[in-house]
Amino acid sequence: MALHIADFVEHSIDLNPERVALVDSTREITFAQLEERANRLAHYLQDRGLQPDDKVGIYSRNTIEAIETMVAIVKARAVMVNVNYRYVENELQYIFENSDMAALLVERRYVDRVAAVLPNTPLVKTVVVVEDGTDLEYPSTDGVEWIEYEAALAKGSPDRDFGERSPDDIFMIYTGGTTGMPKGVMWRHEDWWRVLGGGVNFVTGERVEDEWQLAKVGAESPAMVRFPIPPMIHGGSQSAVFHSLFGGGTLVMNPEFDAHTVWQVIDRHKVNLIFITGDAMARPMLDALRAGNPETGEPYDLASLYVMASSAALFSPALKDEFLDLLPNRYITDSIGSSETGFGGLSTVTKGETHTGGPRVKIDAATVVLDDDGNEIEPGSGKVGVLARHGHIPLGYYKDEVKTAATFKTYNGVRYSIPGDYATVEADGTVTMLGRGSVSINSGGEKIYPEEVEGAIKMHPDVFDVLVVGVPDERFGQRVAAVVSTRNGARPSIDDIVTVARGEVAGYKVPRSVWFVDEIKRSPAGKPDYKWAKQQTEERDADGHYSNGNGKS
Repeated sequence: MALHIADFVEHSIDLNPERVALVDSTREITFAQLEERANRLAHYLQDRGLQPDDKVGIYSRNTIEAIETMVAIVKARAVMVNVNYRYVENELQYIFENSDMAALLVERRYVDRVAAVLPNTPLVKTVVVVEDGTDLEYPSTDGVEWIEYEAALAKGSPDRDFGERSPDDIFMIYTGGTTGMPKGVMWRHEDWWRVLGGGVNFVTGERVEDEWQLAKVGAESPAMVRFPIPPMIHGGSQSAVFHSLFGGGTLVMNPEFDAHTVWQVIDRHKVNLIFITGDAMARPMLDALRAGNPETGEPYDLASLYVMASSAALFSPALKDEFLDLLPNRYITDSIGSSETGFGGLSTVTKGETHTGGPRVKIDAATVVLDDDGNEIEPGSGKVGVLARHGHIPLGYYKDEVKTAATFKTYNGVRYSIPGDYATVEADGTVTMLGRGSVSINSGGEKIYPEEVEGAIKMHPDVFDVLVVGVPDERFGQRVAAVVSTRNGARPSIDDIVTVARGEVAGYKVPRSVWFVDEIKRSPAGKPDYKWAKQQTEERDADGHYSNGNGKS
């Protein structure tokens, strides 16, 4: 049984050659065309010396070329390196060096940054440039071949003659670096497929035993049109891409996030499923949905859309309810996961359901919550533990044995991936996520987890986005502070914010100080930048303090 990402894509290509695999605002690429173009790029890179396990960077927004390159990389048994398109020179140099990158795909708009880094990263020998409408020139660089994308394809063979592959080949996901420097998480292809690629059904938990099953089911059904909105630096978007390709679906590509553009794309291409990352995308999309199409003045035609899936970032209950008001009879899901664990659990949104501040999901069979001694937390005990996954998990971090040992631990003979997400287990066995322990707040001995408090604060109608951090407190060591962006320039009092938050979380968790900002800083994938939020609290006085003092009320 072939358990390799490239084999699964090729099975779908063989059964669906004339289906549209990729589409953007101007082009359509069928599965047969994807096959030829990915083969050509893979062979070009091999002719340039690329070997199995060599690293190839993708420094691009969401483009058809980026997806073709992802397929070419796995066909050649090389390893993809996802590069954040917002990175500047020092960040690029770090990831080029840390990954031992040998080749790079880059959009033309970023070539000046790459050119500045290449003299210090001698392992990079090939740079393939994607045209994007910009006109930046790239210089000649000693020892490096710069080539335009279509020219590279013209030099490569279209044949599928790559030889046998191994399920032990590596698929790597670089973390976002929100709590430290980015790290390359190494998954075996088989393990990644079982957790994130559809090898285990996300809803039923059933294992797929036939390597052709996903392709066969897709070929027997109309093509599902999927729109992964977060950038391809996000592991969830990568999963959405390959899951579509495995099942003969159609992927819609749009370079960057814009709320109105999202709805226009859904309308134009009759999208069936969208993938987002929590409130950072959901809030502006909700406002744009209410406003309607600015080009026509009419509501968007969203009859084709029936699934909205969110993952890996807080999706507030209040926003979910509002979406269901505007988009009734849709299937909205919220799932948890990380680069180190993959998919961990799923909840289906029901309007008006009882909720807590943090996301609440039904975990899958391989996910548990452990106490400090590695024992499973008893449901309904109220104890806080760490989310852990066993079974199909990564091998570790690339070139970092110390961090690998800290994250991948063995208890009672079972190896777990434990990236540091805290949670409680409810009496019914569902899990409430509290947030990453590395950014937790210790106030008078009580641990407070930002994600839970952020979800509570977002229940206030004037709050657009928020990050919660700890600030120094003479009595309790730390107190909760909220950095808040509001809707339409509103300035709610902190007393009003606290009143709303108290309906969701205990009194000692509510914010004692607030800083208002124009916009919350997040990564392109919607991940929070807590370092930035902390800086806001250090650079100026708070805009408001809770009138009930800073005691643990």
